[in-house]
Amino acid sequence: MEKKVVSLEDRIPKLQHQRKQKTNRRLISFLSIFFLLILLVIYFQSPLSKVGSIKVEGNAHVDAKEIINLSEITTSSGFWNINTKNVQKSIEEHLQIKKATIEKKFPNQVVLVVNEYESMAYLEDQEGYRPILENGQVLKERTVNIPADAPVLIGWKKEDHIKEMMSELKKLSPSIFNSISEIHHTPDKTDPWLVHLYMNDGYEVMASVRTFSKKMNTYTKIVSQLDEDSKGIIHFEVGTYFESFTPLTTMEEDETVNENER
Repeated sequence: MEKKVVSLEDRIPKLQHQRKQKTNRRLISFLSIFFLLILLVIYFQSPLSKVGSIKVEGNAHVDAKEIINLSEITTSSGFWNINTKNVQKSIEEHLQIKKATIEKKFPNQVVLVVNEYESMAYLEDQEGYRPILENGQVLKERTVNIPADAPVLIGWKKEDHIKEMMSELKKLSPSIFNSISEIHHTPDKTDPWLVHLYMNDGYEVMASVRTFSKKMNTYTKIVSQLDEDSKGIIHFEVGTYFESFTPLTTMEEDETVNENER
C-alpha cells in the first residue's frame, strides 16, 4: 500500500498558521494580565478600596459609636487591610461585650456584630443600683432606678465574692432565679460566705455561697411541702430545716414539750 507523501511546501502554511495562533494567544493573555493590573491599581487608588460604611449589629446597651471607636476602623481605612482578629480582640476588651465578629460586605461595607453580656443582678450602693453582668463585672459608671427584673445584692464589698455569687446564680433554674428579690451578704465567724435571701413569695433563705446553687435548686420542692399560711426562713447552711416567723401558741408549746418528754 502506498503512503501519501506531504511535501514541505504544503506543510509550511499550516505551521505558520499554528505559530500565529499561539502568538495571538500569548498576546491576549499578556494584555489581559496587563489590563487587570491596571484595573487593580485604579481600584486601590479609588474610594471603592476604602471603607464606605461601618454598621454595628447586636448591641443593646453599648453605644454603636463606642464599638466603632474600639474597632479603630474609619472611612479612610483600607477595606482589604483590616485585620479582623485584631479588631475582634479590641472590641472584646469592653466589659459588656462577650463576643465580636467582623463581616466584610462587597464592595466596601464593614459590619461589626457583637454579643453582649446580660445583666443578671444589681449591686446597691450609696448612689443607686449598678448592673452586674453575668461574668461578675459591675458596671460602676451606670446606675438605674429600683430594679424589678433581677435580684439586688446588698452588703457586697469584694469583687471576687460578687463573681462567685454570679457563678452560682447562673446555675439556678429560671423559675427559682426569678423568685429571688434580694441577696444580703451576712458573713459570720463560722461562714464568710453566708447569705440571707428575701424571696418574692414571702419566704426568706439562709444559705452559703459555696453550696448555694445545689441547695437552692430544691427550693420549689421544699416550699411545696410547707403550709401556705406559714411563712418563715428556710435554712440551707449545713442541714435543711424550716423556721417559722409565727411563734408557737401556748397549746403548741405544750404539745411540743409533751412530745419531747415521750
